[in-house]
Amino acid sequence: MQHMHLLWSLLIGGVAGWLASQIMKSAGNGVFVNIFLGLIGGLVGGWVFGILGLAAYGLIGQLVVATVGAIILIVLVRAIRK
Repeated sequence: MQHMHLLWSLLIGGVAGWLASQIMKSAGNGVFVNIFLGLIGGLVGGWVFGILGLAAYGLIGQLVVATVGAIILIVLVRAIRK
């Protein structure tokens, strides 16, 4: 059962990272960077959603939270690089 959870987390992370890259026009990150962005984005997004008193459930909810978090990460990295 744990393997399936890990597989879904990686899959959602990859899709969320790719979506965030497309939205933020930062293509060319690669699969591993997209997965990293999505996984860490899920943590960041969950934290931000929690602060705002919002909750997301289900597969689509997880994808939205991770994508929002990944977008926040991309914005932060861009701001630090300037």
